[in-house]
Amino acid sequence: MQDYTAIREEVAKLCAAFPGPYWQAKDKRREYPSEFVAALGEAGYLAALIPEEYGGAGLPLSAAAAILEEIQRQGCNGGAVHAQMYVMGTVLRHGSEEQKARYLPRVATGELRLQAFGVTEPTSGTDTLSLKTTARREGDHYIVNGQKLWTSRAEHSDLMILLARTTPREEAASRTEGLSVFLVDMKEALAAGTLTIRPIDTMMNHATTEVFFDNMRIPAANLIGEEGKGFRYILSGMNAERLLIAAECIGDAKWFIEKASSYARERVLFGRPIGQNQGVQFPIARAYAQMRAAELLVHDGIARYEAGENAGAEANMAKMLAAEASWAAGEACIQTHGGFGFAAEYDIERKFRETRLYQVAPISTNMILSYVAEHVLKMPRSY
Repeated sequence: MQDYTAIREEVAKLCAAFPGPYWQAKDKRREYPSEFVAALGEAGYLAALIPEEYGGAGLPLSAAAAILEEIQRQGCNGGAVHAQMYVMGTVLRHGSEEQKARYLPRVATGELRLQAFGVTEPTSGTDTLSLKTTARREGDHYIVNGQKLWTSRAEHSDLMILLARTTPREEAASRTEGLSVFLVDMKEALAAGTLTIRPIDTMMNHATTEVFFDNMRIPAANLIGEEGKGFRYILSGMNAERLLIAAECIGDAKWFIEKASSYARERVLFGRPIGQNQGVQFPIARAYAQMRAAELLVHDGIARYEAGENAGAEANMAKMLAAEASWAAGEACIQTHGGFGFAAEYDIERKFRETRLYQVAPISTNMILSYVAEHVLKMPRSY
């Protein structure tokens, strides 16, 4: 996979303007990093995947992965922007030419933000096929009612990719049909009073929310692809999502490993560097080995995705292993720093909280293992 060295170097320079104290302040006040997001937008990184004819860079998924990995490696938080990368595939692969022409140029310039992804619900959780939000066709509009949970960045997005049921489950041709994908103008819905957003306070500053739809009207022209086929469209986008999240976790792991190994070399106790002790250096070395193994699978998954292959197994396994690697690296980093690892000024505890999320979301480890058992190893479905 191409390394994108020049892009990584430029991203690193941009991130240098947003050091640890910036993120610590945002974390403490639970504020969205608007300045950081604006800088990424002005530099063109948020338009990386948008084709050149719509004003973007027209780069492949591997470039987006390099951008997000480098953001994390520099100690920043790509969670504020990564959705605009991974939801782009749904629009590019399944959106109409009219939809692309209407929205993508303005997303590319930063006039519009496509950061919200409305899928998960309180009652269905990871059982996406059981979601209850409905979209009923009335003339040239759909009327949406329901609720979404863990819809991150909804307060800071202009557009939302929404998955809703258009055919009752019992009437659908198959268990995977009857769901449809829409592109929602959130500002318009908020102004009409048919969309409500409520922030959720969490252990890390992730700008997540729950959203409520009360007879929200969506033009039929904003239906993405064919009605009832939305689940397969979302699945395609989810592979990109998992690979990009995995790349972020690799960046986190590299940040933790660099911090830990540097401190282990410099910190002197009992007359010698603490990194001279095997009890200190071995966990860091093991974390590095875990990270490198996961990184290779991330690269393999991205290569398959870009080749048009079904990268479901690789995307899921890469996300699981990369999340575990970043957590192991975080554990080693905190242990190496001892009490200082818990001090906010060292920034380790913030990154530790942030990287823990990715073992749970966007897909849990148990769901990944179930997928591998059923679809790769051909064992009976366990749920």
